[in-house]
Amino acid sequence: MKALVLAGGIGTRLRPISHTIAKQLVPVGGRPVLHHCLASIARAGVREVGIIVGDHAKAIAGSVGDGSGFGLEVTYLHQPEPLGLAHAVVVARSFLGDDDFVMYLGDNVLADGIDELAAGFRRDRPDAAIVVSHVADPTQYGVAELDGAGRPVHVVEKSPTPPSNLALVGVYFFTPLVHAAVRAIKPSTRGEWEITDAIEWLLTTGRDVRAYEYNGHWTDTGNVADLLACNHALLDLQQGAVDGKVDTESELIGRVVVREGASVSRSRVIGPVVVGTGSTVTDSYLGPYTAIGDDCRIDRAGIDSSVVLDGARLSGVRHLTSCLIGRGARVEAGPSTRLVVGDDAVIRVER
Repeated sequence: MKALVLAGGIGTRLRPISHTIAKQLVPVGGRPVLHHCLASIARAGVREVGIIVGDHAKAIAGSVGDGSGFGLEVTYLHQPEPLGLAHAVVVARSFLGDDDFVMYLGDNVLADGIDELAAGFRRDRPDAAIVVSHVADPTQYGVAELDGAGRPVHVVEKSPTPPSNLALVGVYFFTPLVHAAVRAIKPSTRGEWEITDAIEWLLTTGRDVRAYEYNGHWTDTGNVADLLACNHALLDLQQGAVDGKVDTESELIGRVVVREGASVSRSRVIGPVVVGTGSTVTDSYLGPYTAIGDDCRIDRAGIDSSVVLDGARLSGVRHLTSCLIGRGARVEAGPSTRLVVGDDAVIRVER
């Protein structure tokens, strides 16, 4: 089995962060979303991975390299523009050949991995398998309708009247028959070749399509709220490890990771927390579910339930919560409030 990872999207719902960084490279739980996807694929016993890339191809290749750091062999496949998931299969045709494959959306995280799902597909080897999970608001997702035996009978893209609350998780399994399916469909009203249409073609032509329910924590990290929720879930799974420097005036409580080259001085840290390589935390408070990136400077600051990207600076600011702070950003205290606000930013100021 091969893997096809989709990392070509532009991430409009994560703006302004995604103006300058691929949404798949935004960190959760202390490392980029895409790295979690690749680690999950490797644990499932897959070795050959094709990554669909677009405008952020150079950055993604710089982060992942040849895949050897994950125990993988990575091939990069350029998609000129994001024309849909089924179109990505067309782009990857020569790479996939006649092999079975798992298609994994590179901005989705399945915290418990895909090992059991992949094992089930290898065992059953249906023509295709979708992964579904119960959600509170199915109008935000592609949705599957199952029959009394748990077999899919219908799949639809986002609909105002979904037939069930079983959302399509961003992981799919296919045999080579899917190549006939993607050739048989036409672009949707959105102008995209939808993978749901290809799956619907398989269903209407009598093919064997299965549904595997995923009961672990699944997050589509396409917006800030879901990304922070994913960070929360992944930090809950980590074990503490102090490889950096922590002085005797600091207090670490719970599962705290201080990576090599990082330092914590005169500070209180309540885990789960990650402090990235080369970062310094001085006279500060880091509350639960906070992930600090590499080479950050946290000085006389207080923050919790947040993600701080590489190179950011927090100085003299307290009571920050549920924040996503971009690379190289500076958040400082001053005599008055001064903001430089990018496109699509949301600012909440304490009254």
